[in-house]
Amino acid sequence: MLKLITALLLALLIALPLQAEETEEPRVFTWDELMPEDYTLSLSDLIGDSNFDPYNFDMIDDYSPEAERMMDNMLQVLASAPVRGELDGLMISIPGFVVPLEAEQTKVFRFFLVPYFGACIHVPPPPSNQIIDVHFEPGTEVENLWDAVWITGRLTTVTYRHDMGTAGYRLEAFQITPYDWDEAEEGEW
Repeated sequence: MLKLITALLLALLIALPLQAEETEEPRVFTWDELMPEDYTLSLSDLIGDSNFDPYNFDMIDDYSPEAERMMDNMLQVLASAPVRGELDGLMISIPGFVVPLEAEQTKVFRFFLVPYFGACIHVPPPPSNQIIDVHFEPGTEVENLWDAVWITGRLTTVTYRHDMGTAGYRLEAFQITPYDWDEAEEGEW
């Protein structure tokens, strides 16, 4: 009997933090708030040390060694964008677009959340501090990738690399709802 009571108490203690997580009031975030205030990204940062005039990009052959070097540098710079460590562990809500990573038909379990439609589908992807690796165990139905969603969950500063891009944050989601453009406030996105 003592073992049963101990097991029940342990189960209750483990379940309490999970319940608290879902009742904690999330902070609504914009994408700009995921970047450190002093973070800047210039064209010269992206193309690296190059003698090539950036105003003449149309003159470079896409398959030349110089173009490949510039693209490699750009992808490396974007994948290593700094995150805000002080956001680790916060409960947040943020709107964005879904880029499926793990799915069964139209039900998505793991995806990148990005600030604009088409991010990560086209090269180059956004900086890593503008990509969130979202986990949602029950999965969510995604019929149209161009439909924006609201995600609420616990944010952590965990890097995840995938062929589609590098996420600087992870979000353990507990709520996903459609984004209502009509109800959106000015400057919310």
